[in-house]
Amino acid sequence: MSAPALAGTENNATTQTAVEQIDPRFQHRSRQPGLDLLRALAIVVVVIYHTGIFGFALPYDFHRFGWVGVDLFFVLSGYLIGGQLLSQLRRHNQIRFGRFYARRALRILPAYLVIVAVYFSLPVLREFPAISPLWKFLISVQNIGLRGGTAFSHAWSLAIEDQFYLLLPFVLLVLSRSRRAALAAPFAIFLGGLLLRGILAHQLPNGSGGVSYRGYQFWIYYPTWTRLDPLVFGVALAAIERYRASWWSTLTGLAPWLLAPAVALVARGLYMGDSDVLTIKTCIWQLPLIAFGMAALLVCAVSPRLPFCRVHVPGAAFLASVAFSVYLSHKLVIHSIIQLCHRFSLSLTSPWALLLIQSAVYVAGAALFFAVERPFLHLRNRVAA
Repeated sequence: MSAPALAGTENNATTQTAVEQIDPRFQHRSRQPGLDLLRALAIVVVVIYHTGIFGFALPYDFHRFGWVGVDLFFVLSGYLIGGQLLSQLRRHNQIRFGRFYARRALRILPAYLVIVAVYFSLPVLREFPAISPLWKFLISVQNIGLRGGTAFSHAWSLAIEDQFYLLLPFVLLVLSRSRRAALAAPFAIFLGGLLLRGILAHQLPNGSGGVSYRGYQFWIYYPTWTRLDPLVFGVALAAIERYRASWWSTLTGLAPWLLAPAVALVARGLYMGDSDVLTIKTCIWQLPLIAFGMAALLVCAVSPRLPFCRVHVPGAAFLASVAFSVYLSHKLVIHSIIQLCHRFSLSLTSPWALLLIQSAVYVAGAALFFAVERPFLHLRNRVAA
């Protein structure tokens, strides 16, 4: 999406400094610079993508690849949240369901509901006039039956995570009873996803030898059942780390040789879709290739064999902390800045406009974080520790 753990209370000043550095989303966990960097990278490329398609385009349309940041968020989320649940299972052979759901609610709902309220009470601020029904946002099914060109459509990824984590504790508890089932489940989900995407793609011809793009969005890109790969890969990595220490050691030891293939897999996935014709092959393989690449990047980010886990990139920790609030609010900001640029006859592709939009997105996201998200994170740590 913590700072070095506190080591004693002999020096009150040192202790106070350490406390202030702790990210309120986590307790008893050291901050991981590599994961901060990945989360920061994810939000940056997503913002570049959405600002680009709304008119703040980069040279050569480089922004068009930024959608891939959502898949990186998914892998990170699966690894971190799956890891929390698996740690409970390993230590106590059970999951505290009430605690888990309470922490998830306090983490997600406050800032999310504020943005939902803005979208439905102030329609003039929407990036598009049309929006999915309110009830879909309230029960997190807005990704089902979603079509592009509607306001707050980027909340589709939040719905997938909500649905996934609603079921994940139960699934992990069941799988913990059988080693064979636990090993088979990720492969079954992966192969099932390939098969399902293939079947759906064959049912969505566009009349010119390819797959209908609107059909692809409606049935493959947005729905939960075809987007589980990155989340499952993240959980699988967390399971290996906790239950197969020797495998994890080997995997992280190979990180220097995984970095280039990881980037190549992501690049290959992006290249497959960078065409005027959407093919069945792309529908089947693009998303899992990118998910594999992102999972390998995560291994590289936490491996002691590479510097990412030790080097604090300036600004990465801050961007990682405010990423959720930025993601929620950024399209509202984009729409407002577009109106401002039009009012003052400022070209959206001018350097000043590009600087303005990027600055405004992160300032607004940080304001939402400090005003809403962060206080509830502190509350979560008090009432659902």
